[in-house]
Amino acid sequence: MNDHYLKKLDRVTAILTQLQSRPLVRAQDLAKKFEVSIRTIYRDIKTLEHAGIPIVGEAGSGYSLMDGYKLPPVMFTKEEVLSFITAEKLMQKFSDQSLGTHHQNAMEKLRSVLRYSDKNLIQSVEKQVDIFNYHPVSGENIKNVIPIIMESIAEKKQLTIEYRTVDDQFSTRTVEVVGVFFEFNYWYFMAFCTLRNDFRQFRIDRIQQIIKTQNPFLQEYGQINDYRSKPNGNKTRVRLLVDKKIVGHLVNSKRYYGLTEEILHEDGIEMIFETDWIDEGFPRWLITFADYARVLEPDSLRSKTRELAERILNSL
Repeated sequence: MNDHYLKKLDRVTAILTQLQSRPLVRAQDLAKKFEVSIRTIYRDIKTLEHAGIPIVGEAGSGYSLMDGYKLPPVMFTKEEVLSFITAEKLMQKFSDQSLGTHHQNAMEKLRSVLRYSDKNLIQSVEKQVDIFNYHPVSGENIKNVIPIIMESIAEKKQLTIEYRTVDDQFSTRTVEVVGVFFEFNYWYFMAFCTLRNDFRQFRIDRIQQIIKTQNPFLQEYGQINDYRSKPNGNKTRVRLLVDKKIVGHLVNSKRYYGLTEEILHEDGIEMIFETDWIDEGFPRWLITFADYARVLEPDSLRSKTRELAERILNSL
């Protein structure tokens, strides 16, 4: 069997897996995923149909398996089996208790259909992998928060939350959740806040109480990244000239603080930001590497950083 037919066999098998795991699969999405033409996907679908797989749908719309049709368990490669171990460890460390429990239960079901050799493979490796997380353990009050948030997104129902702000003030908000994301060791969700009549992000461990209401969303929302990168008229433009040897240590945080562009110069890298946190957050971040950076603009950032440094020195 030549390389062309092996690639086709792998692709057709993968398409069948996609059909098993999703209610509807579009030909355009499959073509993009497998980097082939849409016509090739149409031929692959025909190959599956000729093999007796009952596929519902047509070219131009989407495809699905006939309701009630079941296939034997999918066989996993060794690499896929090993990836389950890392995924399970990550879920145990970086999700709330109830979400981690649900994932653990799902993994037990998955293990039950593995071949004997794959089960032995997992057993011999799983204790050799660990994730070290130094984040404090979340309180009892948010055990089931992420599943409730997920349900509200799926059902398009508003949530009422009691929220503790960074300055320890408490407020009650009614929100319509757009999506959930994990960043800098914390879980957040992005939502439309009816109190502020605007989009806000909330840190999940600061939620004191959460209730899913029966009130439907008042509007439709796009994908979460559409709102996280949403332009804000109050942003401040910042330009720093940063020593090249320190830039590699800022790889994650620089995006968080609004990096938009990097320009290479002989004496360093010019980093350009659009930030909301010019008054407090940005100066505190800058001071952690200020001996390797020079503020090009705005002048107000220089003075704010100096004032912060003086307060730190006076408190020592």
